[in-house]
Amino acid sequence: MARKSKSSNEIFFEKFALKLSRFSGTTTAFVIAFSIIVIWAASGKFFGFSEVWQLVINTCTTIVTFLMVFLIQRAQNKDSLSIQLKLNEIIASISGASNKLVDIEDISERDLLILKKHYQKLSQLFEKDYDIKVSHSIEEAESRHKRKVTSK
Repeated sequence: MARKSKSSNEIFFEKFALKLSRFSGTTTAFVIAFSIIVIWAASGKFFGFSEVWQLVINTCTTIVTFLMVFLIQRAQNKDSLSIQLKLNEIIASISGASNKLVDIEDISERDLLILKKHYQKLSQLFEKDYDIKVSHSIEEAESRHKRKVTSK
């Protein structure tokens, strides 16, 4: 499979978007945003709480919100894709797993609901036969850990 090379603009934007989306979720970003609001509110008396004073903050927050929607969506799309690929790898590597579930995110919502009913039924059948407290106990966790450590 031939890979399409990315232009320098695409590479720059990808790196910039990644850094900005990571930064936007930090305490520092929140403190900066909060500080801007406090400075704006404090400057209200100096500007006589005028319409222009209000328009400045409204315009700035609208622009930032507009851009952040796209930035967040881009980050979410990338995260979703990477999670789907990881799940596809797990499905493909487990012999008893159904390969029908690989790329399942591309099927219709109606078909997803049909599959959901299938797995709900499996869950109900499991609950009849097993007690969750027994199947996910501390003892079972310790046993799993010992098996993994000794298999190395």
